[in-house]
Amino acid sequence: MSALWLIRAEHPEVVSPSQLPGTDQRTLRALRRDPMRADDFPEDVLELQSFLAAGKPGQAAPAVRAVPGRGTEVPIWILGSSTFGAELAAALGLPYAFASHFAPDALFEAIEIYRKQFKPSKQLDHPYAMVGVNVIAADTDEEARRLFTTVQQSFTNLLRGSPGQLQPPLDNIEQYWTPPEKHQASRMLKHSIVGSPETVRKDLERFVALTKADELMVVCSIHDHAARIRSYEIVADIARAR
Repeated sequence: MSALWLIRAEHPEVVSPSQLPGTDQRTLRALRRDPMRADDFPEDVLELQSFLAAGKPGQAAPAVRAVPGRGTEVPIWILGSSTFGAELAAALGLPYAFASHFAPDALFEAIEIYRKQFKPSKQLDHPYAMVGVNVIAADTDEEARRLFTTVQQSFTNLLRGSPGQLQPPLDNIEQYWTPPEKHQASRMLKHSIVGSPETVRKDLERFVALTKADELMVVCSIHDHAARIRSYEIVADIARAR
C-alpha cells in the first residue's frame, strides 16, 4: 500500500525552506500554512490522520472532507533529520525515516530515541525505522567515484544558494569546490556509499549493521540516466542476494 510522508523543515540554518529537498515554497505553504511555524507540526499530523480516518456511526460530518482520502487510512510516515521527528513518530506510534542522505548528524541519536520511546498505535505495534542513504554504484570503484561528483556538485551548489539540475560528473571535484565547501558538503554526505558492486555490498551491510535499519531509502542522484539505472540494478542484485 502507498504511504504518505510528512516532512518537517528542521535545518533552516543550512538552507532556506524553498531550497529544502523534496518540495518547493508554494507546496510547503499549501501543506503547512506558515512554513516557519514548526510548533504546529504535531497538530498537523493529527489533523491529517483525522482526514484519512473512517467516519464513526453517528459522527457529525466533518467541516473538511478529504476526497477521495477519507476512510482510506493511508499509512503515514514521519521523515525527519533531527530528534524532534523521532520523538513525534515514537509518541504517535508511526514509522520513522531519517534523512541521513543529506543531514546525517543526528542519525544515531534520533533512531535510538525513536526505538526507546515508541508507543504502539493502531497503525503500528512496534518501532519501524527507515534510513536514507546515498548509493552510487558502478562497475568499478573509479567510475562510481566519478559519478559521485554530480552529488558533490549538487550539495556544493546548495551551500552556495544556487540549487539546480544535476550536473555532469567531473574528473576532478577539487577544482570545483573550496576547502570550506568541501568540508561542509562532505559532512552532509558522510554516510554515502560509493563504489563497485563488491564495495557497495560490504558498505551496505556495514551500514545496516550499524543502524539496525528495518529498511533503507536508497537515493541515487546520477546525471546519466543509463548509469543511474545501472546503479539501481547493482543495489537490487545485492538486495536479492541477501
